[in-house]
Amino acid sequence: MASHILVLNTGSSSIKYELVDVETHERPAKGLVERIGEETGRLTHRTGDGPPHVRERPFSGHGEGLDAMMEAFTTSGPELDPVAVGHRVVHGGTRFTEAVLIDDEVIAAIEELSPLAPLHNPVNLTGIRVACKAFPGVPQVAVFDTAFHRTLPPEAYTYAVPSEWGVRRFGFHGTSYAYVSRRAAALLGRDLTDLKLILLHLGNGASATAISGGRSIDTSMGMTPLEGLIMGTRSGDVDPALAGYLARVHGLNAQQVEHALSHRSGLLALTGTRDMREVRARDDDIARMALEIYTRRIRKYVGAYYALLGRVDAIVFTGGVGEHDAATRAASLAGLDRLGITVDPGLNETDSADERAVSPPGAEVPVLVIPTDEEWEIARQAHALVS
Repeated sequence: MASHILVLNTGSSSIKYELVDVETHERPAKGLVERIGEETGRLTHRTGDGPPHVRERPFSGHGEGLDAMMEAFTTSGPELDPVAVGHRVVHGGTRFTEAVLIDDEVIAAIEELSPLAPLHNPVNLTGIRVACKAFPGVPQVAVFDTAFHRTLPPEAYTYAVPSEWGVRRFGFHGTSYAYVSRRAAALLGRDLTDLKLILLHLGNGASATAISGGRSIDTSMGMTPLEGLIMGTRSGDVDPALAGYLARVHGLNAQQVEHALSHRSGLLALTGTRDMREVRARDDDIARMALEIYTRRIRKYVGAYYALLGRVDAIVFTGGVGEHDAATRAASLAGLDRLGITVDPGLNETDSADERAVSPPGAEVPVLVIPTDEEWEIARQAHALVS
């Protein structure tokens, strides 16, 4: 009998799910519930090579989205009888540095950490609670985004603030970085422990990470997933005095500022949309300026991480924007030729879903595009734990 792991990747506005057999590498079904909480929602459920089961309707919350997923399995198959359910959980704090079996104590701890990832931990918990009810007795496993960055040295995770605050940097997108770093080593034909990499996970959430010998040594996101690169609705780096200024001048309280920085900033604030595809489709000065601001921030982090690493064996793009937006890749690395970093226009602009190099053959610093597979990484870790 197949040893299926159901993976739930419950994001801020979407639910990715996949049924994975880690032992045979088969994937009987996968799907996406997207635009949760918006006026139009969509569920796409795929089994094999046949046409997908598609349902378009609004999903007011993640609970409705997960109910629709269960209905899709019932309607279109396959039979859903997992040996475990693996859940992506964004913030594990200092407590969770590896995958864990979920019980009431773990659920309570994830809930306590929600103020550190208000866009994510609450919806991750929704997925956990719905799955616990749907699959009583089936092991539920939490795989934490922050766990990969447990190797950050103190000089990377320490903020220069009063120690009694008890705050530090954590880093995120860990499941993506764990998978992509291994695949980069395979694509380069080298041992991961010998490599120094700059990884760029660019999507609605975006971050950069410097990896040395398979270990995260610095990353752009901080105590929460708000710091660092510009994202769909998140500001990334801003002056810490912004909150005090807005309180004095506009009468905003801390909660209002935090909400605006998380939900009303980023590409949305710059252009009126959080979708990079829509920004690219426009031909106006606002969109052009937004793209320059977006890619300039990435370029700054690439330069900073090059300095930290001392040498770079590859730069890797992943995530929805990183994998599919050739113009963003090119602009993010523009002007770095003297560092040995260039992209080949022809290779870069070729549309492909494969792992590939987009730098010129023999480039000093290979530039790679590697589709991330967080679902596989979650399934792999969940399987290892329950086995």
